[in-house]
Amino acid sequence: MDTTKHTLTTLFEQLGLPSEDAAIEDFISRHSPLPSEIALQDAPFWSDSQSNFLEEGLEEDSDWAEIIDELDARMRH
Repeated sequence: MDTTKHTLTTLFEQLGLPSEDAAIEDFISRHSPLPSEIALQDAPFWSDSQSNFLEEGLEEDSDWAEIIDELDARMRH
């Protein structure tokens, strides 16, 4: 069983995106603010597999859900 605490770095790695701090901040800056009527997983900048991963993580309240929620909050500001 994987008990690793997930971070934005590990989330971005899981999504196949550059995961260095500067790359994460750049991604958030480029795609923010995300309009309130668009769910994070439905944003147009995700691939189908990225969107599915985010949606499943939230729907199943997986161990990824907390960090996905953190990314969502950061994308709204």
